[in-house]
Amino acid sequence: MIQEYLPVLFFIVLGSLCGIIPITLGALLGPRRPNPAKNSPYECGFEAFGSARMKFDVRFYLVAILFIIFDLEMVFLFPWAVALDHIGWVGFCGMGIFLLLLTVGFIYEWKKGALEWE
Repeated sequence: MIQEYLPVLFFIVLGSLCGIIPITLGALLGPRRPNPAKNSPYECGFEAFGSARMKFDVRFYLVAILFIIFDLEMVFLFPWAVALDHIGWVGFCGMGIFLLLLTVGFIYEWKKGALEWE
């Protein structure tokens, strides 16, 4: 019974090593030459101000939720397209209803202004 799980254990160990070995080699063998340019704030160009725990605007969350909804739509749409010849008209009508509901939701969000960025 344990022999059936050996390939899974092998891939877990291999995947862990593929992540740990480069990090370890970089920390041990990599150059350590810090300078003010490397220690400066990253990307934004100015020193951090305020707390990192500040509240974000709700619109960020709305955009993230809309992305998840339409990403899930694609997750359901690809297998449906592959199996369309096997599921027939029932599957076609079911996906049509699903897409109609998503379209109505998209139009509702559009009319409410959730896609507007001020």
